[in-house]
Amino acid sequence: MYLGKCLCGVVTLQITGEITDIIHCHCSLCRKNSGTAFATNGFINASDFNITSGTDNLSTFSFKPGRNRHFCSSCGSPVYSSNEQDPSRYRIRLGILESEIAERPISHNFVSSKANWEDLDAKLPRYDAFEPSRK
Repeated sequence: MYLGKCLCGVVTLQITGEITDIIHCHCSLCRKNSGTAFATNGFINASDFNITSGTDNLSTFSFKPGRNRHFCSSCGSPVYSSNEQDPSRYRIRLGILESEIAERPISHNFVSSKANWEDLDAKLPRYDAFEPSRK
């Protein structure tokens, strides 16, 4: 079981099944929606998904007919996406999860439209906290 919550903690969720087809998506839509170089998305069965609190705080944005993004109206955190052509599955941004996940990403997608400053093979230093130069 996986637990998650939005940034402000109003919307909480539970996933009782597995997460499949996890990818790092570099398309311009995912970059704009996440405000980052890429979004890490996975699919879950709709029947395994439950909003445990904050349902009233969910807002929906339809960027294409039948394709809906559900997000917290207080903090703006993306919670899940639904597609009317496949109502049995939802797409979830893995960053909303509080639990460690067993599944792993399978690919980087839409790399031809990745941010020009994103270097997938960068050998950047790694820190457990802020970079040492941050004051």
